[in-house]
Amino acid sequence: MLTALFRAFRTPDLRRKLLFTIGIIVVFRVGSFLPTPGIDYRNVQQCIDQTTQGNDLLGMVNLFSGGALLQLAVFALGIMPYITASIMTQLLRVVIPRFEALHREGPQGTAKLTQYTRYLTIGLAILQSTTIITIARNGLLFSGCNVPVIPDDSPATIILMIIVMTAGTAMIMWLGEQITERGIGNGMSLLIFVQIAATFPTAMWSIAGGDNGVTKFIIVSAVIMLVIVLVVFVEQSQRRIPVQYAKRMVGRKMYGGSSTYIPIKINMAGVIPVIFASSLLAIPGLIAQFGDARSGWVQWMAQYVVPQDAVLNIALYIGLIIFFAYFYTAITFNPDEVADNMKKYGGFIPGIRAGRPTAEYLGYVISRITAPGSMYLAFVAMIPLFAFIALDVGTNIPFGGTSILIVVGVGMETVKQIESQLQQRHYEGFLR
Repeated sequence: MLTALFRAFRTPDLRRKLLFTIGIIVVFRVGSFLPTPGIDYRNVQQCIDQTTQGNDLLGMVNLFSGGALLQLAVFALGIMPYITASIMTQLLRVVIPRFEALHREGPQGTAKLTQYTRYLTIGLAILQSTTIITIARNGLLFSGCNVPVIPDDSPATIILMIIVMTAGTAMIMWLGEQITERGIGNGMSLLIFVQIAATFPTAMWSIAGGDNGVTKFIIVSAVIMLVIVLVVFVEQSQRRIPVQYAKRMVGRKMYGGSSTYIPIKINMAGVIPVIFASSLLAIPGLIAQFGDARSGWVQWMAQYVVPQDAVLNIALYIGLIIFFAYFYTAITFNPDEVADNMKKYGGFIPGIRAGRPTAEYLGYVISRITAPGSMYLAFVAMIPLFAFIALDVGTNIPFGGTSILIVVGVGMETVKQIESQLQQRHYEGFLR
């Protein structure tokens, strides 16, 4: 990997792309520390030092913003509005026929869907920034901290803060698109990678500096390495369904007669089910914060639903991950569409008739392979949680299952893109 990186820097074109990507990342990180106008930066830092964040939903948003949320920075919302908008756009394809028609139109339809995603991102950014500012004004963002983080809560100041945070989200979208077009890798995924990785050194350092810090640091590092090995092994695994293409004449030329395969990954849904499950499971705790602490339902949720180590919380978390794994896979992979495309170009699976039998066979394979994939997602999401709770570092380490899935997946994809571009420029055959 290091050799490939050195070779990439020796290639002028790749060197420009890598330096451009690094420059965008630097700008991105600077925006994560610039305070939003109207924020008392000293009071915010004091509240961060005095309190710990207890809400899982806000904690996840803070993780994806690289810690910018708790600092109420310009990029406080991070990439989460865009992620939510992208997922919603994909889900709306099932409900809105127009979206599905645009998806099938090719590049032009995809560009139109991307434009809709941008509009939805801005709308979600306005909503989320308003919610976060309201929570900060009410003192719920930093529980136990009585210092005002927004000294002037006049309507003009609040509107200015909402505009700045929304503009920061739009800026993040633009930076991600610039990396995709002129840099290396997928821009949005790379920005998520940077934000998650930015919180890792501080969290590990806090573990090493606590009681039995060295022992806990070694155990946490070992757990992370084991989970990374598991993630790499499973993410690289795939079921290959063989496909044969019959020979056919087009004009005076013979086409077809080739053999290929349909690669089906064990985890086709990626990290989306874990994000969905975490978001839904964190909503009851957010609702309970606005309720009466003496109310019976608030006390019941605080005892059985909100704690991460509660049996009901764990059962719901695993069940939601499995459900969304099947749900998202059914949306992203359409057996009928794949079977129709194969039949159109003269392709067939050996032993399976083209058309409806092929679609049924693909659906059968997908349903069977999604079962271990969903179990794998639940396992990866829960193992770090159990390990960190047992070591009493659950609130200090953000490198849970979701983070590991994202970091490893983005890292492997970026390295693959660098290697593919190196092969185009420095191809070495079998004989040297």
